[in-house]
Amino acid sequence: MRTETEMFDVILQTAKVLQVNAVTMSGSRTNQKAPKDEFQDYDVVYIVEDLDGLTADLAWLDQFGKRMIEQHNVLDHRRLFLMLFEDGNRIDLTLCSKEYIKEWVDSEADFTVLDDPQGLFAPYAPTPKRYWTAPASATDFDKSCNEFWWVSAYVVKGIRRNHLVYATDHLYGICQQELLKVLAWRVAADKGTIDIGKNYKYLFNYLPAEKEKEFSNLLDFSSLDKITQSLYAIMELFHQEAQILAQKMGFDYDKEVAEKMIKYAKERLETNEIFTK
Repeated sequence: MRTETEMFDVILQTAKVLQVNAVTMSGSRTNQKAPKDEFQDYDVVYIVEDLDGLTADLAWLDQFGKRMIEQHNVLDHRRLFLMLFEDGNRIDLTLCSKEYIKEWVDSEADFTVLDDPQGLFAPYAPTPKRYWTAPASATDFDKSCNEFWWVSAYVVKGIRRNHLVYATDHLYGICQQELLKVLAWRVAADKGTIDIGKNYKYLFNYLPAEKEKEFSNLLDFSSLDKITQSLYAIMELFHQEAQILAQKMGFDYDKEVAEKMIKYAKERLETNEIFTK
């Protein structure tokens, strides 16, 4: 596997060959607090004059190394080349037209300028607090609670209809995300604004080890029975955490609605009857 130094050399050398205007890097490699491991991507941006000309012939991508798999995407005024190399390194390369630098800066949390002889990035500053969570407002909290309990009914419906994917999607994609949000707010209530990272990846650094284990035990969606048990556990945990947060922050929390929804779920899921419509 090529070293970090070797990777930066090939990134900058390729930029020089292509005569790009500037080179920047974003992602975890710009965050000093991010754990260092072999899976960190090189999130690189080349600022270019002629985007269409550079993408007309992509033979220059070979300069980065032999690719195991790749994706090419179009995003607004940018082109993305996601490349996993046979040595295990990965480069997520963005080509951005010179006139759309601000658009790219506005879409990123943090970045480091690697080469900028024209000073194109001089007017811009990183905003590393993109993934930071501040203490919740009463309105934020109320909306989160309403979303959680409302969507829990969709999970119940999916289970009763034997729709495993539908039930899992609502349980993990929405209910658990609201639970993570409340956990993050609990930490922020004690510590102030915190960096939770993309997809809450640093959240459990702030919590007792048993809390992460408790949450991990909720992630078995291998059968309708497992999904049902996960739903019950998530509802109880959300109810518990929401009450603690509400008391700490002086928020109103509708315990009656929560308890009715827990009862609603259990009453409808304690039967073995499956609906198919």
